[in-house]
Amino acid sequence: MSELQHNRSNGELPAGLTVAELIHRKLDSLTPSERKVARLLLTNYPVLGLDSLARFAEKAEVSHPTILRFVSKLGISGYPRFQEQLRDELNARLKSPLAKSQPEIRATPGKRDFQERYTEAVCQNIRHSMDSIPAAEFDSILALLGDTTQSVFLLGGRFTDSIATHTYMHLRALRAKVSHVTGLPVSWSEYLLDMDKTCVLLVFDIRRYQQEVVVFAEEAQRRGAQVVLVTDQWLSPISRFAQHVLVAHVEAPSNWDSLTAINVMMETFIAALSNRSWGQLEDRIGDLEYIRSLFKSDDTDRS
Repeated sequence: MSELQHNRSNGELPAGLTVAELIHRKLDSLTPSERKVARLLLTNYPVLGLDSLARFAEKAEVSHPTILRFVSKLGISGYPRFQEQLRDELNARLKSPLAKSQPEIRATPGKRDFQERYTEAVCQNIRHSMDSIPAAEFDSILALLGDTTQSVFLLGGRFTDSIATHTYMHLRALRAKVSHVTGLPVSWSEYLLDMDKTCVLLVFDIRRYQQEVVVFAEEAQRRGAQVVLVTDQWLSPISRFAQHVLVAHVEAPSNWDSLTAINVMMETFIAALSNRSWGQLEDRIGDLEYIRSLFKSDDTDRS
């Protein structure tokens, strides 16, 4: 019996998956009533699911059996187990590096053992993260990033801004109208000033979600921008109003979350965009190489 089958037979989620991620994976297979329940839960995740069955059904305007069928389709054995999972996720969402300072993280008999454990955890994160992206969602986001009639803005938090920077550096080489939101949060308002329905915001936000990033994304969406969120398996509050959500796994045997899966995810989009449009990009990249050559001295390569 596989691990997935074992977990399902015991009414538990597949290893490493959250309820939110399962909902995203199964959304298209749900009935209209179940989909209504799913979307309502995601708008106030995970708090709404911690209500009583009767209260949840009342808020979703569906019957009790509809809620239970929805829970069952996620592979969870009953509403109490569903709520237990959500409580665990709520605690995980708020974990700080200090809270993650557990004996099992530090108990590594030798250097080689720890290297293997960490490498395996990161590889698992990459597999889970890439497998969680539906083909239609991947294509939709790729089309947004490649549409040069729209301006693309990138924003990250304290740690994820490094990924926003890396992605921005590639995107601006591949297309025009790309901006990286930088500086102190008080200055971000200047980027919002001209945002409208011709704009796309690619935003990165992982647990201990940054309030300034959430506020910026919500205002961008209110002004008409399409919001593409890259978050962890516990879902940033931005997921309530984002048009597209990419879920990356970030847990590792460390006090700190791993950003490797998010980097791989973004590199995959950059590679796909480059490969798909290379015929149109050759002249642009050639011109870029020429311009770069103007800034090179005879004896120094600054590329």
